[in-house]
Amino acid sequence: MTVAIPLTTDALSPQAHRLIEAVRELVEISQGTITVEPAGPALPSQDGPEVRILTGSRQVLLDGEVLPLTRLEFDLLLFLAERPRRVFTRGQLLAGVWGYEHTGERTVDVHVRRLRLKLNGSLPVITTVYGVGYRLSDEARVVVLAHE
Repeated sequence: MTVAIPLTTDALSPQAHRLIEAVRELVEISQGTITVEPAGPALPSQDGPEVRILTGSRQVLLDGEVLPLTRLEFDLLLFLAERPRRVFTRGQLLAGVWGYEHTGERTVDVHVRRLRLKLNGSLPVITTVYGVGYRLSDEARVVVLAHE
């Protein structure tokens, strides 16, 4: 099946974004593939900042510069980076990162907001899936380096 969504601007409307996310989810269930191709002439690539997660030293580098992250900010970013394309509810993130679920779910929102501020790149690293939770952005350039 082919779905064509004509885009007239660089920004996606919320409805188009939801449609693309729904199609991706359907494709993942059937283990198919999805590709996004520009309708007109190819546009130059807009590479965002590269984020490197060094698990051995628990450091995060943003374009080579060390970011001062708290333990939970580091753990949250690593958790999402190790599970790309998956959407997590706040409860799942509390269980997976914090290790418990009996705290306010807004704790996750606060940590995501702080992490986004520290990553302050032109391209979002963490995407909000409205009504569900959070996931690592498809456009994010995140590399996890174990034991470095």
